[in-house]
Amino acid sequence: MSKQKKDKESLATVRAAFRRFIWPRRKMLLIGLLLVFINRLAGLVLPAAPKYLLDTVLPQEDSGLLYALLGVVALAVLVQSITSFSLVRLLSVEAQYMIAELRSEVQKHIINLPVKFFDNTKSGTLVSRIMTDVEGVRNLVGTGFTQLIGGVLTSIGALIILLNISWQLTLLSIVPMILFVFVAIRAFGQIRPIFRERGKIQADVTGRLTEAMGGIRVIKGFHAESSEIGIFRNGVVRLFENIKSSLTATALVTSAGTFLAGITTVGLMAIGGPMIMDDANPLTTGDLISFIFYLAALIFPLVQMSNIGSQLTEAFAGLDRTEEILRTAKETDDPRRTEELGDLKGHFQFEDVRFSYDEGKEVLHGITFDAPAGSVTALVGSSGSGKTTIASLAATFLDPDSGRILVDGQDLREVTLTSFRSRLGVVLQDDFLFEGTIRENILFPRPDATEEQLVEAVKAAYVDEFTNRFEDGLDTLIGERGVKLSGGQRQRIAIARAILADPKVLILDEATSNLDTLSESYIQQSLAELMKGRTTFVIAHRLSTIRKADQILVIDEGLIEERGTHDELIAAEGKYYQLYTYQSRI
Repeated sequence: MSKQKKDKESLATVRAAFRRFIWPRRKMLLIGLLLVFINRLAGLVLPAAPKYLLDTVLPQEDSGLLYALLGVVALAVLVQSITSFSLVRLLSVEAQYMIAELRSEVQKHIINLPVKFFDNTKSGTLVSRIMTDVEGVRNLVGTGFTQLIGGVLTSIGALIILLNISWQLTLLSIVPMILFVFVAIRAFGQIRPIFRERGKIQADVTGRLTEAMGGIRVIKGFHAESSEIGIFRNGVVRLFENIKSSLTATALVTSAGTFLAGITTVGLMAIGGPMIMDDANPLTTGDLISFIFYLAALIFPLVQMSNIGSQLTEAFAGLDRTEEILRTAKETDDPRRTEELGDLKGHFQFEDVRFSYDEGKEVLHGITFDAPAGSVTALVGSSGSGKTTIASLAATFLDPDSGRILVDGQDLREVTLTSFRSRLGVVLQDDFLFEGTIRENILFPRPDATEEQLVEAVKAAYVDEFTNRFEDGLDTLIGERGVKLSGGQRQRIAIARAILADPKVLILDEATSNLDTLSESYIQQSLAELMKGRTTFVIAHRLSTIRKADQILVIDEGLIEERGTHDELIAAEGKYYQLYTYQSRI
């Protein structure tokens, strides 16, 4: 990517951040800036105290002036403490609230992205985008922002006072500061890409770690612990190298500031000392000490701003990645989807449908078939033939590259997803169960279902056959992804979930594949009831389960090679006949 393009994107991110975070909170930030102004104004009192102490109070030996000076200094310190607390309470809390809101916004956006996006992105990477990338934005509204503004105000105030004390010494001090600013600008220009790269590395490492924790049985089953440890180790080392680079650049800025401050102080003593000893010069001992204090008040915020600058740089790097996600088009952003489905009957028509996951690699080549309302269409074929792709297109998880899919005569690409998917039920071969209870998982599509409806679904899917043996029944905790249950038990819960949803369109991806013979006989009966009056697409591997399908489509390399009923295809003695005969022998 060219530097000019990067600069444009960075500027766009800054503008977006201002519109999204700064401007809506302008009133609160104005209050914060007022508190900062009062805080920094009070902070300028203490450096002035030595001058009055040395040049006025002590020479006059005036205890009244001494107590007055101490009172003013104590009041200034109290004001600083109160305003500092108020700033943290006001802005830091708001910054944390803003992080929570942004996390919710990013999660809401991500969950509305197309299924195709999730097929190409690790879940751990997305978790990192939601939880980690937004962390840095607290510095835009929180203490980082106020410290930046406060540092500028303090430096300006200190500079005016320094010029008033001695313009010669002030000019001497400004040269090192200009060098420091130059070093800082150069360093932060190098740091931002490092922070952006850190976000990517962190997302990769988190993604791999999430996968490893989810696949721990596979890792242990293949005795691959050492391999997985090595992969994770390499990831954290990459992360360390990145952090080391940013720390080196930040340390360079801080060290440069400290060095230049020290050199400036030495120069001040070398030049200011003779000026005090020269009776013709109006500079007093109190002036020099106050000058040094005010110079520290000028330099310290600049050094502090180097740390703040790295924080803001990290924030904008995170925002770059967050904005990249938020710019990704959601499923609902498709301007074609404007039609609301009325009373869905479920008549599907595929007309010359073509689809490819990767450009130039078409996986479906002109699929055409008709699935009448309430019919059962079985998709048969070897792995990778295109069965799941056809079912995903029917479920609107994917959109065809060309051709049309009609439902009740309406183009499915023009139908709103809410109006269609609210009538859709899906049971997958490896169906996903959430951590929680059996009851919560069955109620997932209809949390407001009555107890009677829940019990009906439980009985229809024969879930009660095993929950009656559990001490807590439907309130049994099943662990992450239902790990405490057998494959057959998990599948029956998924089927009960689909029964409770009462959909008009069903997608069944070999819904009985994980069941033993006894469970399968129960489920086949309940599925037969579930499919009555509903348009159903069945992805079938066990051909004995689809003998009663209204039509069977034999898919091979993205084409419909054969179609017909079970008896018709057996009589044709084609590929279906060969597959069925082969399975019957096993």
